[in-house]
Amino acid sequence: MSATTATVAPPLSVTRRVPLARRAFWLIAPALLLIGVFLVLPYLNIVLMSLRPPAVGAPYGAGFTLGNYGRALGDPYLLGVLGDTLLLGLTVTPICLLLGYPVAYHLARTRSRWSSVLYVLVLSPLLVGVVVRSFGWLILLSGNGAINRLLIDLGLVESGLQLMNNRLGVTIALVHVFLPFMVLPLVGVIQSIDPSLESAARSLGASRLKAFWRLVLPLSWPGIQAGTILVFVLTLSAYVTPVMLGGAQVKTMSVLVVQNLIDNFQWPAGAAQALLLTACGMAAVALYVRLTGRFTKGLA
Repeated sequence: MSATTATVAPPLSVTRRVPLARRAFWLIAPALLLIGVFLVLPYLNIVLMSLRPPAVGAPYGAGFTLGNYGRALGDPYLLGVLGDTLLLGLTVTPICLLLGYPVAYHLARTRSRWSSVLYVLVLSPLLVGVVVRSFGWLILLSGNGAINRLLIDLGLVESGLQLMNNRLGVTIALVHVFLPFMVLPLVGVIQSIDPSLESAARSLGASRLKAFWRLVLPLSWPGIQAGTILVFVLTLSAYVTPVMLGGAQVKTMSVLVVQNLIDNFQWPAGAAQALLLTACGMAAVALYVRLTGRFTKGLA
């Protein structure tokens, strides 16, 4: 008696997985291509450039070396500039958060017909180039600028204040430049919070401040994280504003990198310094995300 074997067809869902996976791949292929060409390859080029030895009369020499990183980590001046750059980011970011959160909360909750005008005012710095914005603060903060002239005319000061060529002027300008990047993520997150939750908390006896602290603030942490990370990273990489308003008195890592690449023609040193700044920024962001994640769990 012969045995017959029956062939069991695979489920229809299994047969559809392969074509669906292929379709998904071709859908994301353009994005992957853009990321690879404009992000991955440039970073790989910077990494390779940082491993090249310096040369005279040429961007780099033959072979590979770790000496560029050794010189960068062993230079007290460069480490001091790196610390100042991180400190500048840690100064600009909380200021933007303190100024941007009330604005974002008002934009998310207001039903006024002027809300569109408020949005335009928030987004207006993005409609002008960073050079123009920095030049505007150059006119306002200079020794004979509008702010000093107003203070002198009001009799508050006898001579102009030093508002430029120092960290104060750079901080003021950077806060103005990057404030929209703090407000926009917060607006989106706060709008997703149901206002009836605040009303329910108030009806149960919570004060306005307690309802905000125990309810709105924890729920808006994703927006706070996104905005603070954006502002911090953009501040670390800022170049035009520190150059125009800081002059020779305020040095950041971005300024040193550009000087090594263009003025000194030392591409390996500039690449190593750029990667050092990137590594420190990523470490700071990772530490911040971990700390805020614990804080969020404590508020929950």
